[in-house]
Amino acid sequence: MLHFLFTLVNDVLGSVFFQLGYVSNTNSFPQPLSTEEEQKYIEAYKGGNDEAKNTLIERNLRLVAHIVKKYSTFSSDCDDLISIGTIGLIKAISTFDMSKGTRLATYAARCIENEILMQIRAAKKLQSEVSLHDPIGVDREGNELPSAWCTY
Repeated sequence: MLHFLFTLVNDVLGSVFFQLGYVSNTNSFPQPLSTEEEQKYIEAYKGGNDEAKNTLIERNLRLVAHIVKKYSTFSSDCDDLISIGTIGLIKAISTFDMSKGTRLATYAARCIENEILMQIRAAKKLQSEVSLHDPIGVDREGNELPSAWCTY
């Protein structure tokens, strides 16, 4: 499992910087693969061809950008959502099973949304956390009131 995660992170770091250039201009996205091309590249990737995996990622970036648009109101940094969505896409490509009878884009859309939603939930959870070192308010003169444990 650790090897899988290391490989996944390595793949992401190696290709995300290249892929982010496509997101700034929607006209620069490569066209999606046809059904026949998709099957060919999936079979090649399952056979061990990493270049086929990179092609699948590159040709499905339009899908990531489309899904990120739906969730861009929840996060101020669209680039983070694109990176997270790309991780979801990579996971989808790695776990996709053609024998189920669905297209990769259908399966990947759910994986991309799940990754983005997990990030949004985690960020929301962290937003509500309060540190013991944070002031609890201000007095009439505008001075910060320290936490109760700090007043000893």
